Amino acid sequence: MRSGKLQLALLMFLLCFSAANAQKMIGNETDAQKQQRMAWWTDSRFGMFIHWGLYSGAARHEWVKHNEALSNEDYQKYFDAFNPDLFEPQKWAKEAKAAGMKYAVLTTKHHEGFCLFDSKYTDYKAPNTQAKRDLVREYVNAFRAQGLKVGFYYSLLDWHHPDYVMDEIHPLMQKDKSKEHYDKLNKGRDMAKYRQYMRNQITELLTNYGKIDILWLDFSFPNKEKGKGKGKDDWGSVELLKLIRKLQPGIIVDNRLNLEEYKDGADFETPEQVSPKELEKYRGHTWETCQTFSGSWGYYRDENTWKTHRQLLDLLITSVANGGNLILNVGPTARGEFDYRANNALDTMAYWMHANNLSIYNCTYAPSSFAVPEGDRLTYNPKTKKLYVHLFTYPADGVLTLPGYAGKVKYVQFLNDHSEIASKANNTDLVVTLPKNKPPYEIPVVELSL
Repeated sequence: MRSGKLQLALLMFLLCFSAANAQKMIGNETDAQKQQRMAWWTDSRFGMFIHWGLYSGAARHEWVKHNEALSNEDYQKYFDAFNPDLFEPQKWAKEAKAAGMKYAVLTTKHHEGFCLFDSKYTDYKAPNTQAKRDLVREYVNAFRAQGLKVGFYYSLLDWHHPDYVMDEIHPLMQKDKSKEHYDKLNKGRDMAKYRQYMRNQITELLTNYGKIDILWLDFSFPNKEKGKGKGKDDWGSVELLKLIRKLQPGIIVDNRLNLEEYKDGADFETPEQVSPKELEKYRGHTWETCQTFSGSWGYYRDENTWKTHRQLLDLLITSVANGGNLILNVGPTARGEFDYRANNALDTMAYWMHANNLSIYNCTYAPSSFAVPEGDRLTYNPKTKKLYVHLFTYPADGVLTLPGYAGKVKYVQFLNDHSEIASKANNTDLVVTLPKNKPPYEIPVVELSL
């Protein structure tokens, strides 16, 4: 055995080494406290994103100002024309709830800089358009009334603000990315003033609307070369996150502040527009995939690559089967309504979720002792000890073989109507005999009581 002095010296070395190599922290929240704070979000699994702003009038992508290199003067016509006369957020909230969504996140300000809320720090806001009111407040009230958790999206970028230092993706840098052009456009601009503006607005959002459950800040694109990108130093991310936590201690914040070096620099990861297959690599992490019904976040009248009902179900089921959330986006029209294609998609999700939501809520990936049937997905509720088999392919012969399940399952039924399904052991396998007629759902769910 080592001497007491040597043991003490070794212990001190290990403590110092561990401290030096531990990931940095901004606050002092423990893992258990974070898990408790985020429990409702993890259990919910399914939310609604809403991208709405002046770009809905252009109706050709929320990045239209960037894509077409539009100046503030060019873009002014959308501000002047903005008149959401059919905006009824109560309808939005009811549609979200019917579709099985448990929370929502609205763009209070997107990259264009236009604010849907009544900020005292800008005139570029909804109350100064023909809307003549605070649209964020109406959203908050409507969604809360339906029992849904309320979230805000706020763009770190601002293509309208006079002090926002232009970068590689600013609309006015698209036709000429030379250093000379950069220097000319940014003469007199002051990022410190913009940072204060941003802090002031986030303070308004987290002070004036009661409890806010989620804050989605978007986005960082760091680049060491001057004028190319922006990251944590440009946003003042550490101090900003401290402010957010002070104003709303229970809030959940995404991972786009460029604070990867801090253990508590974000609450969840945000894989965007990725395929279901790509979601497998996030298993074991805390994450939410953000996805559109179509190829655009904002309303895009002539865009036609809309996902099918099966593709949407695949995203939802595969997210939960890998321990993550799905937030699906709607881009309302300039009149304030959901596009008919979005309504159709929400209706199909509502039909499936009404019958099968127990395989989504409070669920995660299955224990490793349960093999996933080829082509299907498994979700698991650790509290109820229910295992759910999502039948992406309904067996033509009606036989579903579950390898290694014999002796582990006490009862088998369809989830949609709780009707019994015959099963028997065959050595170590469980053989489930499905009825000839597939239940009336794109992807039926078999519930196994363990």
